Amino acid sequence: MADENQNKDTLKEAIETLDQITANSSAPRTIKKSITDLVTGLKSTEHSMSVRAANAISVLDDITQDPNMPSYVRVTLWQAVSKLEGIRE
Repeated sequence: MADENQNKDTLKEAIETLDQITANSSAPRTIKKSITDLVTGLKSTEHSMSVRAANAISVLDDITQDPNMPSYVRVTLWQAVSKLEGIRE
């Protein structure tokens, strides 16, 4: 049970980190849209928390490959990935 609560806290932190990007007016619109969709998937209860985290990491990896992405957005995305990697079954 402690692991589940820790995972919930970690997921909440990752979502808050991603929300920082969507709230930033200088972040590209396409990236904001991808992040918004990603956060919706993370909040879904359709799959286990670890599956949602793994799916999000995969999507974030693709997003960070965009050469037009501002570096501060990329760093923030990596912070979210780091948090999501801590979520385990």
